[in-house]
Amino acid sequence: MKKIKGIKRLEETIHRSNCNGDNWHMTWADNNKQYVGLCDGTGWPDISGYSGKSYNTRLFAINGEAQNHTAEFLPNFPDLLTEAPPKCNRYYGFGIIALDGYIYHFLSTPNTPFHQPGARFTGAKLIYSPDNGQSWCNQDGSPVSWEKWEDRSRDNMVFFFEPNGAFSLITVLQMGKNYQYNTDGYVYIYAPNGNDEGNMNQLVMLRVPKDKILHRKAYEYFVSIKPDGSANWSTDINKMGIVHTFPSGWVNTKVHPYSWHPSIVYNAPLGVYMMANWGMGCSEDGMWFGKPSYLGFWTAEHPWGPWTQIHEETAWTPENDPGARAYQPQISPKWIAEDGKSFWLVFTDFQVIDSHRPYYSFNYQKIEILTE
Repeated sequence: MKKIKGIKRLEETIHRSNCNGDNWHMTWADNNKQYVGLCDGTGWPDISGYSGKSYNTRLFAINGEAQNHTAEFLPNFPDLLTEAPPKCNRYYGFGIIALDGYIYHFLSTPNTPFHQPGARFTGAKLIYSPDNGQSWCNQDGSPVSWEKWEDRSRDNMVFFFEPNGAFSLITVLQMGKNYQYNTDGYVYIYAPNGNDEGNMNQLVMLRVPKDKILHRKAYEYFVSIKPDGSANWSTDINKMGIVHTFPSGWVNTKVHPYSWHPSIVYNAPLGVYMMANWGMGCSEDGMWFGKPSYLGFWTAEHPWGPWTQIHEETAWTPENDPGARAYQPQISPKWIAEDGKSFWLVFTDFQVIDSHRPYYSFNYQKIEILTE
């Protein structure tokens, strides 16, 4: 494990794609493509298959390297359009992992349409493709269906109304092409511990054997770190412990709580796990995107930590733009340098300019890693 003392965002490398959408959780498959999730957007207008439709959630493929990449429309991904109330039937594609030709995708579900009071994320639906995105199934193997609000339950959601609302915003650890750097046979999954200040800034996690992702009973939840640095696990979600606690004061109370949803990858050349995470910049009344976001980076020797902070910004302003409202930083698992000393960070910017959001897109920036 190489000692990392910090990172430097290279402002001159920022690129803002001709694309519309946000969130961009991604994974690196055995066919050398990165699969990336888009939420609430139309995607890339210059690619084959572009429809101009606004998708609530959709998957695309990314080919090539950061500065010379192309997006690819996946025609067989089941469309879920962004519709106005009361028709809206929303799921948000976040956590994703590609393994041996399969793609597993976790989609967060709110408890109610977001225009209604008390809306918040309350669970997750799991779908998968057995053929690198050519066809898609529900967790039980049936064709993908988008359950209506009143039909969602623990029978068809992998997580639903768990303690505090934990595991409703999922991130999956990325470990190289086709998860190749994993040696213990487990997939590691992370999430905020709820939807409120005091638990949303707490990180929880689980592990599951690579061939058991579809089986909730095989999930083991992190409890604590042992004196020798290994971890205690339990199949009882009520016994889960806290992996890490992020700074307080960065969870919004207006609209729906949305904060502290991490990106975690393994940097194989340096032998270190890296985490990027963000806190919502709130106005005084708790409204989201009221000021620039919090941005932090952490490293660890194991997937469960302990996590050491190597970088902090209490006002994340790409290109030194004070109007920036950047969020959802995602470390691209493929776009890590061969020596591990730099990587590309993908993000979205929610700022409004002349009544438009010109940077609500696939933005990316090179990050230099500073080592001792």
